[in-house]
Amino acid sequence: MVKKLVATAIAAVGIFGGLLAADAILGSDPDPVQQAVMAPPTVTPTAMPSPTATATPTVTPLPTVAPPTATPTPTPYVGWVDPQGANPPWSDEVEGVLTFRGSPARTYYGEGPVPENVEVSWSYPDRPMCGWSSWEGELVEWCGVGWTGQPAVWERDGEVWVAFGAMDGAVHVLDGETGLPRFAPFKTGDLIKGTLTVDPDGRPLLYTGSRDNKLRILSFDGEELEQLWALDALSFGPRLWNNDWDAAPLIVNDYMFAGGENSNMHIIKLNRGTGDDGRATVDPELLHVDPSWDDELMATINDTEVSVENSLVIRDTTMWFANSSGLVQGWDIADVEEGGAPERIFRFWVGEDVDATLMFDDDGFLYVAAQYEKKRARAREVGQLLKVDVSDLEDPLVVWSIEDQLAGPDSGFWATPALWGDMIYASTQTGRLMGVDRISGEIVWEKNFERFLWGSPIVVDDVLIQGDCDAGIVRGWDVSDPTVDPPELWAVQIGGCIEATPVVWRGHVYIGSRNGYMYRLSSADGVTESASG
Repeated sequence: MVKKLVATAIAAVGIFGGLLAADAILGSDPDPVQQAVMAPPTVTPTAMPSPTATATPTVTPLPTVAPPTATPTPTPYVGWVDPQGANPPWSDEVEGVLTFRGSPARTYYGEGPVPENVEVSWSYPDRPMCGWSSWEGELVEWCGVGWTGQPAVWERDGEVWVAFGAMDGAVHVLDGETGLPRFAPFKTGDLIKGTLTVDPDGRPLLYTGSRDNKLRILSFDGEELEQLWALDALSFGPRLWNNDWDAAPLIVNDYMFAGGENSNMHIIKLNRGTGDDGRATVDPELLHVDPSWDDELMATINDTEVSVENSLVIRDTTMWFANSSGLVQGWDIADVEEGGAPERIFRFWVGEDVDATLMFDDDGFLYVAAQYEKKRARAREVGQLLKVDVSDLEDPLVVWSIEDQLAGPDSGFWATPALWGDMIYASTQTGRLMGVDRISGEIVWEKNFERFLWGSPIVVDDVLIQGDCDAGIVRGWDVSDPTVDPPELWAVQIGGCIEATPVVWRGHVYIGSRNGYMYRLSSADGVTESASG
């Protein structure tokens, strides 16, 4: 149900109290729903040392003056990330989908064409990728590619590369054409369920988190994947909740921005370089660690579930994210390169866990998709899918919102919606896939599935793609006419529960499943053999 909400004034950012480190718990929940483990301290954001138009008048020129032949040079953008364009590719140096949802805006889903008459062209590996990890005090086997689990797909030296982390606790790098491994998998100490990031400046580097406490930088310019650096979530404070790294890092101007389930936002100076042997080097400095919580939030929620699982968004000179108690926030990073500290300039509480990544449209409106687990009054008031006017940072307005609220079972949004034209495509814990008019908030159409939809939908070339957890089917719908219930173009069953996000790259769809495998889907005239590794 769409509901119009009255504008509410948001309190200015308060001054945090003194620092208090809190220990985290090893062996945390591998699903987005976590259990509270720490008592709330009063903390202060701090810098940390490194652990390692109008009408144009008509003018008639004089007969002796020749018309101009040069095109005026546009003024280059100055800042961290150019905010123009809702679905831009990320890098001028590397073609591809390099991180979760492809870019610092988190709204780039790949490049077409989208395949037709789709079939599986390869699967990897020849046996399921599985690993053991704790769950409620017991070891449980986890297989395949989980939430968010989107592969990175990019071009390098005229070839297609694919990289992802999996539930076997390993980073895998494949040949995108054959599905064969380019390197032996790099094993970490626990499962990986987030999305890794490829260096956008063309350096042979991967950035990935794991459930083994570590945020890592790996190089791939040798004969094997090599760890160059790692940051242990337990090696510094303040922290709350646990030690996982699910969010996909962002790399901009030699800085890494990353959220962690230790409930902090981190800014790391990478100091990338090249050694005497011609191989990539890094010398990272942990510059800033800032809590995602404040005293006002902790007093309101009486909880410590304040981790950061969604991937950070950078727009212009502001970094945006939310935590698992629903505190949506924007941080000014304009002065970071000059040695300044980030400053929180926006605060808005939606009442419930926000695992889905935030989005902005071309008009600068913010979209937030939240879960509905604890049934808080604030969540019932504001809804679960919100369009927010943030033009006044101290007085944001909820333009419209949509409810997904069940009295008993969990509901709301785990998946990140897709922004395409004047529509938002969103999928829910309750199995709803809906097309929403982003201007009015009207639900134009809705499709229903038996089980939850955790995989984030994408749109490329007016084709909406979503995997389900019912029968492991990946479907494509024609959304070229946003005013109608879209017709199904194709469907292919890969099996298992699909929690991961797909990628489209030049004629193929790449997607993983909890059944243990990564797949490439292609038009039927290009089928290859199953890959082994």
